[in-house]
Amino acid sequence: MCGIIAVLSRPETRSVPAAADLLAQIDAVVAQWPLGAAGLPSDDALSAMGEQMSAVDAKLRGDAGVWLLAGNREFVAALSTALDQLQGRIVAAESALESADALDAAVLERRVGLVTVLRDAVWSIRMDRLRTAAAVDALAGAGASRSALAAYLSIQQTLSGLDRLEVRGRDSAGVHVMVWNHGITADDPRVRQLLGARHDDSLFGSGSVRITRHAWSFVYKAAAEIGELGDNTRVMRQAVVADDLLRLLVSQAGARVAVLGHTRWASVGIISEPNAHPVNSEELEANANAAYLIAALNGDVDNHADLRARHELRLAQPIKIGRAHV
Repeated sequence: MCGIIAVLSRPETRSVPAAADLLAQIDAVVAQWPLGAAGLPSDDALSAMGEQMSAVDAKLRGDAGVWLLAGNREFVAALSTALDQLQGRIVAAESALESADALDAAVLERRVGLVTVLRDAVWSIRMDRLRTAAAVDALAGAGASRSALAAYLSIQQTLSGLDRLEVRGRDSAGVHVMVWNHGITADDPRVRQLLGARHDDSLFGSGSVRITRHAWSFVYKAAAEIGELGDNTRVMRQAVVADDLLRLLVSQAGARVAVLGHTRWASVGIISEPNAHPVNSEELEANANAAYLIAALNGDVDNHADLRARHELRLAQPIKIGRAHV
């Protein structure tokens, strides 16, 4: 099975949350639930705790959350400690509820639901917010600008989505990053040094770059018939980290990105980087002013030869069109 994921970023409108305020909110929740106390807090108290922890989770989402968390080791350590304290109370409460034979069924169901809201919020902060921020930090590197962190967050979300989609099968994958509003021009000396021959790959293989009128196009691909889940995204992640040209563009104030990812499990067609998606609309000897398109497709295109002939398509290489390729 194949899968597609797309992330279109937009400017963050929220302010970065204050670390001290978030820790204070969690400490207040912990303080209402003394360790070793007999019985659970009241239903009203549990409901308020759940709302408070869900609010902390919401504030740590998106660009604003990553701007606070990425590279902020002191806050991450304090947050993890506070979550551990609350998690211990939740585990004890769930154990007590499992053995609570005297409780009315309706009361038991209500209290389990209230504790579950708390547990889900703690899990979300630990497994989604903290883990995502750590992955973005690894992609962006130390001292990354806010625009860079926002861009790498979109890339991380795409790679994470591909990891989830791969469980249905995988042999190749690709991620396309379109960057605009960065203010860098092709004649910039830094660009000439970093671009090299990456714009000359007519097969649009991994590492290819295209400079269009309004945006710059980067693609990263991996193809391996034999391998383990996560291998493809690991290869692409390493390529993204090593791409100093991408880093230069996304580090500019106001830079924006759109990311398109695809994982492929071919039933027809060779397994190779050029045959992996996303693909672009380029043809040999194409009009330089023609619209530039990026696409990912699921399914078989069995009439690809007829389509080539009917539309007089001039492709870089007459490769077989199999599942998820046009």
